[in-house]
Amino acid sequence: MVRIITDSVASIPADEARKAGIEVVTLYVNRDGEELADAEMDLDAFYAEIYDMVDDIPTSSQPSQHALEEAFEDAARAGDEVLGVFISSGLSGTFDGAVRAARAVKARNIDFSYAIVDSSSCGYDEAWPVFDAVEARDAGEGLSGCLSAVLEGMERTRFLFTPETLTFLQKGGRIGGAAALLGNLIQLSPVLTVTDGAAATLAKVRTRKKALERIAATFRADIEKLGLKRVAVHYIGDKAPALAWAREVVEPLIGRTVKVLPVSPVIGLHVGPAVGIAYECASAVASKLTAPARLRVCAS
Repeated sequence: MVRIITDSVASIPADEARKAGIEVVTLYVNRDGEELADAEMDLDAFYAEIYDMVDDIPTSSQPSQHALEEAFEDAARAGDEVLGVFISSGLSGTFDGAVRAARAVKARNIDFSYAIVDSSSCGYDEAWPVFDAVEARDAGEGLSGCLSAVLEGMERTRFLFTPETLTFLQKGGRIGGAAALLGNLIQLSPVLTVTDGAAATLAKVRTRKKALERIAATFRADIEKLGLKRVAVHYIGDKAPALAWAREVVEPLIGRTVKVLPVSPVIGLHVGPAVGIAYECASAVASKLTAPARLRVCAS
């Protein structure tokens, strides 16, 4: 059997992960000396205090080598193959840690087979290819078929989001202080995306309303050209703006209800309060990956 493992930054709710047979390895948020397991947190309660965190932003940490090895060792002893899909290596060292752990387990279990994938993203932009692997596994595919499903899925997804303020990005060193000050003064609202595993600016507009309009327009253009397989609306901070945007804008575009889910705080604390959308098209999104996806795989 193929055991599918991902990390908590994929932001898959625990009940959905259990139902789909996805194992989740948690990352951690460190706040005021307390280590919080991302996969076990009440994210809405945590995000209710996000504005109080701006002058002392919590840090994050990746899974321990022991936790990763333990997950892989359990699969190896059961005779299962492992497909691991992890947060972009440009955002975290989790992928590299998973590769080291898989190799260590392989050294002790010579018949153990695995494929570890750098998802090149986070949130449901990371999760959608994981669900593609679930579909392949449930259809009877082995490790190779599940891996192909992930790699193809990675090329079909896009993550678009806009922060409420530039302050968190500035505090985290993503932009300069002067740029953040100027942007906030003139209500500059960037539309951000993920390209080749790193955050990139898709557009800069003058207000958050226009940023959300630009996101909706990009989403509409993509699905009209490429078709739509899956979609979720993401938020950081207060859920209400995301819920309203999903109901008033996104759902009328596709004619069905849409999941509205919080992004892992491991990512959210670098961005600050934000609304966004993560979707998977039926065909590849040309600008998502400009380098071959297979270079981000370690398999044995």
